[in-house]
Amino acid sequence: MIQKFSFGEPVETGAVVCGMECMPEGSRFPFGTVESSFPFKWMCTLAGDDFVFGLGESMRGINKRGFRYESWCSDVPNQNEFTRSMYGAHNLVIVYSADGTKCCALFFDTASRVAFDIGFTEYSTFTVETSDTGVDVYVVSADEGSGRTALQDVVHQFRELIGQSYIPPRWAFGFQQSRWGYKTEDDVRKVVSRYRSAGLPLDAVCLDIDYMDAYKDFTVDEQKFPDMGALASELKADGVRLVPIIDAGVKVQQGYDVYEEGCDNDYFCKKEDGSDFVAGVWPGRSCFPDFMNPAAREWFGAKYERLTRLGIEGFWNDMNEPAMFYSDESLEETFRKLLSYQGQNLDVQSFFEFTPLSGSTFNRLDDYRRFFHQLPGSGTSAPQKIRHDRIHNLYGANMTRSAAEALRKISPDKRMLLYARASCVGSHRYGGIWTGDNASCWEHLKQEIKMLPSLNMVGFLYSGADIGGFGESTTRDLLLRWLALGAFTPLMRNHCAWNNRSQECYAFGNTDDFKSLLDFRYALVPYIYSEFVKAAVGSSMYIRPLGFDFPADMRALRTEDELLVGEGILIAPVYEQNADGRYVYLPEDMTKVVWCRGNISTEEKKQGSYYIRMPLDSVTFFVRKDRLVPLCRPAQSTAALDTSTFSFVGTGASYELYEDDGFTRSVTLEGHLRTLSR
Repeated sequence: MIQKFSFGEPVETGAVVCGMECMPEGSRFPFGTVESSFPFKWMCTLAGDDFVFGLGESMRGINKRGFRYESWCSDVPNQNEFTRSMYGAHNLVIVYSADGTKCCALFFDTASRVAFDIGFTEYSTFTVETSDTGVDVYVVSADEGSGRTALQDVVHQFRELIGQSYIPPRWAFGFQQSRWGYKTEDDVRKVVSRYRSAGLPLDAVCLDIDYMDAYKDFTVDEQKFPDMGALASELKADGVRLVPIIDAGVKVQQGYDVYEEGCDNDYFCKKEDGSDFVAGVWPGRSCFPDFMNPAAREWFGAKYERLTRLGIEGFWNDMNEPAMFYSDESLEETFRKLLSYQGQNLDVQSFFEFTPLSGSTFNRLDDYRRFFHQLPGSGTSAPQKIRHDRIHNLYGANMTRSAAEALRKISPDKRMLLYARASCVGSHRYGGIWTGDNASCWEHLKQEIKMLPSLNMVGFLYSGADIGGFGESTTRDLLLRWLALGAFTPLMRNHCAWNNRSQECYAFGNTDDFKSLLDFRYALVPYIYSEFVKAAVGSSMYIRPLGFDFPADMRALRTEDELLVGEGILIAPVYEQNADGRYVYLPEDMTKVVWCRGNISTEEKKQGSYYIRMPLDSVTFFVRKDRLVPLCRPAQSTAALDTSTFSFVGTGASYELYEDDGFTRSVTLEGHLRTLSR
């Protein structure tokens, strides 16, 4: 059951697709206490063994208790366990008691910053506050007789409320190689050639800002990429797609038609005096499309056709929080402060005031308060001018919407790949996400394990982290362990920055180790694609915490480093350097499966704990009791996979495989399920 309560004057976020009437004024709020309607504040008391799940893309554990978080889409290149806000704003929380008597989900639907104090100030007190605009609160309680556990059911109801998750084309479940630093066509060709010569599967190469002319959106530097269309066609014939990046900022430059069109049609965000707001990003001084304006959304989205005409079938949207290096105003203020220290005898206080100034212009709140959006009117209401910081969390989502709606028009019968950095609930219908600028550290590998199920709760099924880490230089063993996790994530992409060591799978010697892991991924693609589509269509989770399927098992509820993948698989990734394995808890009898260089070995395991050796060149996973997992013969690309024959692992009798042409936009289970049996 879902109940809706409204407080203040909420701004339409687009998160919810099922229209619901608010509960009558004066109705009792069913869970916790609303202490203030505006500014909004809600609180509840947590018992000692209560769990709090949710918040999508956020740091720390699957159980969010004991810390404070903020929903405020942020560019956070140095994320750690003290990071309160990430790139996404995903305002779903689930309060669950260990004895199962309490299971309530709350979705705080607002465009504004939200503060969650989940037992940080006082361990037994959970508060939620927001003040910039109003909020609609949806309270979800489990329905008895649903055939699902209570935790599964509240997620299912919430996902039905917010609409079906984005489904990419099947080739997007293949391996993607990316790097900020593929500067020429020859660079790209060399990457593909080295993958192919080593027998390493590959489906896409992602292009960072290097391909653009002076970092201008929807342009190609013809000196470095003289024939992008021919390159895309050549690689596609070998089973590889190009996936270029698009940024939110549009370079201020006379003669650049995208900039001039935006100016002429008032498509850019404005300052209070009506002039275009300008801030610095990759190309320098830039303007920002007002994605809240439907006309601007349609205009910007239509520009993607410049690249689809060249054979491009996928995009990744970046810097769409929006990230800003500086504004004209913040730069002027900072230079003034810097100069004020010139000639001074800097003591301990003044020195530490001086040192951070050069980075103080980065993503400043006062800059977000300098520009405005034009919200469309509805019915008889006139369009509304609103300051950006009050609806900040909607910006990146509406850039994704801009692209997705345009790509549907450009390619009405064929799905295209689209994923982005910034997001909020609602944009899960338009594209996937990657989890931003992580680093080549073991802690960030572990963090992805904990983040993936929370992202599934809020609808972002097509998600994944930069495998190997974006920042810093990875190690061979870290990359292999990360690939062993990434073999199960829908988005499997290796990406790193220009100033780090080469991170491609052929760059570390003995490529057979890497081939073993990538071959496993491709053997599992039919299962991954099938389970992903079932989860999207059925409003369920492709990746889940153990406790969502085994809520009566306290150890399963408290396990945060193992995950359930689809209907049949449990994974327990290794996330510590130099470890030859790890302890694994099995909440029921399962089949242990080891894939090593194309060879499969199995062993039946009873419910309980085991130390499992996991060599670097292998993937170890577990198949649940009475389930069957199909594995096909690996290939160099998803297009080359043969799904006419399978091998099987597990004790089940059959498996229902979803299949389609990999592109259709008419995705339905009916007529597309094939029963596989031994």
